[in-house]
Amino acid sequence: MAKPSAKERVLDAYEEILIEQGPGGVTLEAVAARAGVSKGGLLYHFGSKDALVDGMMARLVTLSDEDLERARQAPEGVVSYYLRTAITDVMMRAPLHRTTMATIRILLNEPQVSDVVRVCNQRIHDLISENVDDPLSAELIILVGDGLYLRAALGGEDPTYLLDRIDEIKARIQR
Repeated sequence: MAKPSAKERVLDAYEEILIEQGPGGVTLEAVAARAGVSKGGLLYHFGSKDALVDGMMARLVTLSDEDLERARQAPEGVVSYYLRTAITDVMMRAPLHRTTMATIRILLNEPQVSDVVRVCNQRIHDLISENVDDPLSAELIILVGDGLYLRAALGGEDPTYLLDRIDEIKARIQR
């Protein structure tokens, strides 16, 4: 596997600091140090904190689009994929999960973030709706997926026992 580029390492470092310390821990110096680049190297790729936010939002869109494509191609179908990955992405610390967690940390402070999150969520909603006949069932599937994700992300009750019951969950929602 190829070593991540300096730009990717900077975004990784930015996300890690956001997740661990929140927005208050983010300085250009801290991000550069964590990424193993000079401050000049960071500024070459991202000229400001706003540019870091924009870079992370571009990453979120790319990762979300890739995930939507995997859902479309999933042998078990879109709904089962969506419900299963709500749990497994957290367990495996998938890149989309990490970017999502970092995004949540800045959601209230950065106006452009809520717009990007809204677009990504709408794309998920549209994909689920395309694959479920009843609009209320589609909405319930999304809410259940959100709940599974939140439970797994917060580290409360372990939701992994539900992985073997995804088909049953899906069937009950789509009655």
